[in-house]
This record gives sequence, structure tokens and C-alpha cells, in this order.
Amino acid sequence: MLTSPVFVPPAAPQPMHIPDGFLSVAVSIVFWVVSLIVLGYALKRVNRDLGERQVPLMGVLAACIFAGQMLNFSVTGGTSGHLLGAAIATILLGPWAAILVLTCVVGIQALIFQDGGLLALGANIFNMGVIGVAVAYFVYRTIQRFASGKSWGVFVGGFVAGWSSIFIASLACALQLALSGTSPANVAVPAMGGIHALIGIGEGLITVGALAFLYATRRDLFQAGAAQPVGGALVWIAGLVIAVALAIVSPLASQHPDGLEWVAEQKGFLDVMRDPLYTIIPDYALPGVSNQNLATILAGILGAVIVFGVALAVAYVRRNRQQAAGQ
Repeated sequence: MLTSPVFVPPAAPQPMHIPDGFLSVAVSIVFWVVSLIVLGYALKRVNRDLGERQVPLMGVLAACIFAGQMLNFSVTGGTSGHLLGAAIATILLGPWAAILVLTCVVGIQALIFQDGGLLALGANIFNMGVIGVAVAYFVYRTIQRFASGKSWGVFVGGFVAGWSSIFIASLACALQLALSGTSPANVAVPAMGGIHALIGIGEGLITVGALAFLYATRRDLFQAGAAQPVGGALVWIAGLVIAVALAIVSPLASQHPDGLEWVAEQKGFLDVMRDPLYTIIPDYALPGVSNQNLATILAGILGAVIVFGVALAVAYVRRNRQQAAGQ
């Protein structure tokens, strides 16, 4: 008997970051310590450098990056990649505020959505929030010097910064896997580097697209010394609308494994992954909602709002302390 085909809705976006079990306890602790030191210094620098224009922008960018990371895009050979956002955040906010933004995103992903292990959280923050931002900053600034203020420097610099941030962060992850004894360096480094060299192209194109839109509409955002606040409520509303829109289309994300998961499958260490200690909103699907697409959308909106609030709170606390110290 013939049966009509059954429509299977797209599954929720897959977890994307290093889970517990991939890294040894010793390596995880070392990168927790390193990340905390860098975060402490970043907070100090933001306390000194944060301008009025950056306060709303930190929250808006955090929300957009969180929602954007839910949209995995297919790369090749059954693999997917996702936005990192380090280059965009660094270009618009500077490196220290960008580190805090990425930390808010990665931290909420681990704590609430079980994306990335708690023990491995220090390494995930280091790879994406420290390495990704540092590489993006130095690459972009170098190209800007060569461009001497010409507009092509923004777009070429943005693409190369986006690509480099993904590629170098993946090599850092590969070396952490090697130090942990999970996969030898001569296996992990070329595997991670090769697939993320392709994923980085997507990151670069997304970065250029975002920069082109902002360059056409709010060119003042690229001026680090701009004294005017960034658009007030308009920026808040526009940014949150973009984040919500990204969350709404998140069920369309590629269901292929991301670069790290693909390498783990290919190289035979996926089975060392440990289950999370607890679950709140696992796999970016809000519990209690029967429709999987709706569960993903609601989880994405909730996550974007939480990340927006946390990043905004950090920005305002640091800004208020700076103002109090100056009185």
C-alpha cells in the first residue's frame, strides 16, 4: 500500500561549541584561568575606554550574534559552519568590549542552552572571545593602515578579519585537543584547519554584508572617537528586530554537523563527549512546546533577550563606575 510522504520539520540548530569530554581537566582549568585573567583586564579597559555610543551597541550586537550563531550554513561534504561574530564586534566596539560581548554570548549558550561544556567553557571563551577577537583586531587594523582611510579597507579588512578569526580559533581548538590527548596534533590541526578555512569564507561574507549595510546607513559607527550616542532607542529597536528575525528563521539552519563535530566523527573521538550536568533549554528548543519549529524560534528569541540584557547590564555597570570615578 502506498503512503503519502510525511513532512518532517527541520530539527533545532545543533550545539556548536567544545563539549565536556573533548578536553582534559588540566587543559580545561588552564584555559579557565587564562580566560578569567583576560576578562578581568577587559573589564578594566572597558571601564576606562567605554564611550556613551557603545553602551546600547554592546547589547544589540550580543543579541544579534547569539541569534546569528543559530543559523548554521552548509559548507561542503555534509558539514556546516556558523557565524562567530568576533570581527563585527571588534570593528564596531574595539577589542575589549568585543571580548565581553563574545563572553556573554558563549556563556549564556553554555549555561542555559547546554551548547558547550561547563568545564570547557573557559576554552570556548578563549577560542572565540579572546583568540577570535585578537586576530580580528590585528588583521583589520593592519589592513586599515594599508588602506589609509579608503573605503575598501573596511570591506577587505572585514572579510579577512572574519576569515582569520574563524581559522585561527579552529587551530587553537585543535591544539587544545592535542594537548588533551584527544587527537594528535598532526591529525587535529589539518582537519580543523582545512574545514574551517572553508567555514571562514562564510564568516567573511557575512561580516562584509553586515559592514556594508552599516557603512551605508550609519557610517559614524566606524569612527572610534565618535562622541554622539548611537541612535538611542532606534538602534535598540532595530537591533532587537534583526535578532528576532534571525531567531524566526533559525529552524532553517543546516542540520549537518558543524566543523568540530564533523572532525570528531571523522577522526573517531566523538564518543568521548560527556552529557551536560543539567539541562534547561537543550538543543535550542524550548521545553513544553510541541511544535519543534516554534520551540526553536521561542528559544532563540528568549536567548537573544537574555544575552541583550546581560551585555547591556555589563556595559551600564562599567559605564556608571567610570562616571563615578571621574567625579
